[in-house]
Amino acid sequence: MAFTFRQLQYFVAVAEQGSVTRAAQNLSISQSSITEAIKELESDLGVSLFERHPRGLTTTHNGHQFLRHATKILANVSDARSSFSDNRTPERGQLNLGVTSLVAGYVLSDLLSRYRRAFPGIEVSAIEDNGSYLEHLLVGGELDVAVMVISNLRDRMALQAEIIETSPYRLWLPIGHPLVSADIISVSDIAKEPLIMLTVDEIEENTGKLLTALGARPHVAFRTRSVEAVRSLVATGAGIALLPDLVYRPWSLEGDRIESRDVSGALPVVQIGMVWRKGSGLPQAARDFVGLAEALRSGRGR
Repeated sequence: MAFTFRQLQYFVAVAEQGSVTRAAQNLSISQSSITEAIKELESDLGVSLFERHPRGLTTTHNGHQFLRHATKILANVSDARSSFSDNRTPERGQLNLGVTSLVAGYVLSDLLSRYRRAFPGIEVSAIEDNGSYLEHLLVGGELDVAVMVISNLRDRMALQAEIIETSPYRLWLPIGHPLVSADIISVSDIAKEPLIMLTVDEIEENTGKLLTALGARPHVAFRTRSVEAVRSLVATGAGIALLPDLVYRPWSLEGDRIESRDVSGALPVVQIGMVWRKGSGLPQAARDFVGLAEALRSGRGR
């Protein structure tokens, strides 16, 4: 029996939520419907897609690979449907876009791909840089809109921001680490461990502030601007990492497993948003880009 579109929807929802219960709540269906759909999908594919444990589910290596295909299939179907909703002549114009490092590979790629398919007549020019410089370009009118971390947005008097994604910090651990099996992990537990520090956007600043507030001096074993380097170092036991959940993937490039766990206490939250200059009168291309991002956020919330 071939797998169905609905099975793919349920699989992606469980993979993203890490829980059948939360996926069922988001989709407004019964847990038994999701459980049965996942079982049928695994039977059809002949592989296990999830590892079951008391805290929920995590994708297996096969599940992680299939998730990329399933997400692409769902996106293509959505694009196919929307292609019939508007038969007007494609608009012409230009979109000047900015993006911060953390956002570029985890939020912008899908958003930009959808925008280009929906508005093929728009020429997109994008630049990646740090948040402060992007704010400068926005205020100066050199950028129409930026997709960036807005938790620490500096010039809120001159800039308008719209949140499109919120991501809590979680702890990354190698297989076999003692904290993997701990019922409760506190920030004080983290302070004792060698830390792999990601130095893009506000990550290093937030992590340092969090540990310093507890009177703990971070034991930084390695600093890097590469998320893939963080994955490899954590997976091989060089240290642990405290990072936003949006960049978590359960496998390193070498195929080693990485565990992710919640940490008790008030951890910072990363907010990703669209930013533009107040009162600038956004061009239509930029308004369409912002509208598409808001529509995608609404769709994920259903």
